[in-house]
Amino acid sequence: MPRLPQIVIVGRPNVGKSTLFNRICGRRRALVGNEPGMTRDRLYAAAEWRGKRFEVVDTGGIVPGEKELVASEVLRQARYAIEQAAHVVLVVDARQGIIPLDEELAHFLRLSGKPLALAVNKIDHLQQAPLAAEFHRLGIPHLFPLSAEHGLGVDDLLDHLTAGFPLAKPSPAFEEGEAGGLIKVAIIGHPNVGKSTLLNALLNQERAIVAPLPGTTRDAVDAELQRDGQRFLFIDTAGIRRKGKTRLLAEKLSVIQARQHLERSDVALLMLDALEGVSALDTHIGGYAHESQRSVILVVNKWDAVPKGPRATQEFTEIVRRRLKYLDYAPLVFISALRRQRLERLMDIIADVAAARRRRIPTAEMNRFLGQLDLENMPGPRGPHGQPLKLYYLTQTGVAPPTFVVFASRGGKLHFSVERYLENRLRERFGFPGTPIVIRARPSR
Repeated sequence: MPRLPQIVIVGRPNVGKSTLFNRICGRRRALVGNEPGMTRDRLYAAAEWRGKRFEVVDTGGIVPGEKELVASEVLRQARYAIEQAAHVVLVVDARQGIIPLDEELAHFLRLSGKPLALAVNKIDHLQQAPLAAEFHRLGIPHLFPLSAEHGLGVDDLLDHLTAGFPLAKPSPAFEEGEAGGLIKVAIIGHPNVGKSTLLNALLNQERAIVAPLPGTTRDAVDAELQRDGQRFLFIDTAGIRRKGKTRLLAEKLSVIQARQHLERSDVALLMLDALEGVSALDTHIGGYAHESQRSVILVVNKWDAVPKGPRATQEFTEIVRRRLKYLDYAPLVFISALRRQRLERLMDIIADVAAARRRRIPTAEMNRFLGQLDLENMPGPRGPHGQPLKLYYLTQTGVAPPTFVVFASRGGKLHFSVERYLENRLRERFGFPGTPIVIRARPSR
């Protein structure tokens, strides 16, 4: 698949870069708020304008020469994006006028040699249009007054940016999530457990900012990887905290979006810290994944830093299984994202779990399986005369997650022990690693 041309949005903090990014890609993909520094990592999204397809890239607010760790990483990420860009858009704030940082960024971008346009943002009505005239001083000939929030003037900017882009033929696979065989993998866990380090290790590039500070990632960072002909979309989410522990608006929004990005995934990698063990917050986050019916893999990170004894792995496994009983179907893998240890094993498990999530068993095979069960001794409540529940027919009605309907002698919800018995037997016979199984009952007529 040919690479799409990239339009990269840059600027100092809080000038409306993410609002413009969301406007161009047509959905609320990036966090937007009044706090500066909401965006830190590079965010990518596919977009289309007048039949021309491209990628739009949002970068964090740039402060050249900033020494603070996260700010310097934001600058490094932005520089990498600019190197790959077909066109760069510098966003400035019309209401604030030109400040020295705008002049510094304009000089920096002119030296890059990339095609450059200037978006004078926050011109929300016609009376504010004269505010744009001052920005000609920045020496960027292609200047566009606009309001990213209201969409005014954005069409003129896009006409200019995409003028040299090729027209693309309509393709049903272009829409996000519709491309055949794409496995969406959300990386979830509490702050500072190594989610961004894992993403960078899998991609073998510095795709997400990594810092020894909790809460470094705020937006979800999407990145695609191809392996053995299979496409994976990894979603590095913000660290999830309990509601009472989030103070900044950016942190509160990022936790909400982390749960939303979990919902659009097929497989969730629940990362656990080998040095900290399984915390109450880990069980809380695991509950989100289980309730959303995602397939789950338990990933124990930083295993290289744990003192090893003859039973270290077994003892840690017992702790995980005891604390996360409701995820007993989830495979468990021990890795070191920092040292790239056992990542190939992790990728194999992701592929297996994604395949199990979409596995479909023919009805004839399902009923042969049902006929081989010892239903007379099946656990669960008996009828008024001591008779066991009779199961007549079993069929699979859906995938992702695998969903089964059983026709029984009594209506209503199955007793949990009957449901558990059927789920265990299904897993023994057909596998379904890492994926929840849904079983519904209907009365037989």
